Amino acid sequence: MREKVETALEKIRPALQADGGDVSLIAVEEDGTVKVQLTGACGSCPMSTMTLKQGIERLLKEQVPGVKEVLQV
Repeated sequence: MREKVETALEKIRPALQADGGDVSLIAVEEDGTVKVQLTGACGSCPMSTMTLKQGIERLLKEQVPGVKEVLQV
């Protein structure tokens, strides 16, 4: 599942980088929890929670079967 998550993150990464940020995959747990770290401008942005839930989590749930939740660490 980790490879599929990495592939899906590559699709959203250009949008984050365009705003001066990025996302790093930290872990994919067996229960379907994905842990990521938002970096750069995304790490300190007040809208990072919306980016995480409505952007990254939505994309991963659509494209990777088994993803239940995305958490920022």
